[in-house]
Amino acid sequence: MTRLAVVGGGRMGEALVAGALRSGVSASQLRVVEASPDRAAFLLDRYGVSTTGLDEGVVRAETVVVAVKPGDVATVLADAGPLLAEDAVLVSVAAGVTLSTLEALLPGGTAVVRAMPNTPALVGKGMTALSLGTAANGGQMRRVTELFSAVGEVVEVPEAWMDAVTAVSGSGPAYLFYLVEAMVDGAVRLGLPREVARQLSVQTVRGAGEMLTVTGDHPVQLREAVSSPGGTTVAAIGELEEGAVRAHVARAMAAAARRSAELGTPRAPAPDNDRGRS
Repeated sequence: MTRLAVVGGGRMGEALVAGALRSGVSASQLRVVEASPDRAAFLLDRYGVSTTGLDEGVVRAETVVVAVKPGDVATVLADAGPLLAEDAVLVSVAAGVTLSTLEALLPGGTAVVRAMPNTPALVGKGMTALSLGTAANGGQMRRVTELFSAVGEVVEVPEAWMDAVTAVSGSGPAYLFYLVEAMVDGAVRLGLPREVARQLSVQTVRGAGEMLTVTGDHPVQLREAVSSPGGTTVAAIGELEEGAVRAHVARAMAAAARRSAELGTPRAPAPDNDRGRS
């Protein structure tokens, strides 16, 4: 029996394949459904994992991860649902697509887990939130937890939190990339060479993240420890507060959460004679 089938060999699908291999799953126990010949060739060359059509990839798989765009979920599930093994668990990483939607698109009693990982999974430092569907059991949840634990940390949350999770950790890496981009540009304007500015900015963010993890201190405590009265950091933070950066971050996250909810209604499946295989 196939241990893991990944429908969609993009960056998140690749991260899960790499994590599964690191955790001891053999390439022969993995199947990837990927329509792009170039992407399929890349996955085979880098990971030794063969790609296949949906029928062969999904049938007899213990865990099936659907890693396609939210609007493509309905089409994939219409094709994949009848092929699932009786004890298989289907995992969706599509932003916004609810458990009730997933369960309605699949045969009755199908075990479903909704997952929201993020792109640091590509380097084994991801953060994934999981929500359990009505038919999924503890053993299936453990399988899914082990899968995502191979690419970072995992937390189980009520599904009602998922749009907020998407706004925090799902989209969160992009906020930090944006900040680093701004720091690099600011350093260049101050006269530093771009590569030096990048090294300083990237390592600063990396080190600050590690301090948050290792010390367990509140971000306010760590910020105040750097902020000497009348010093450079206080001057900088004053400018950020003057620009209402905190409020802008909150509004940006609210926009992400709203968009996650909007993405939760996938397109209806195309007629059978028009539907392509993923």
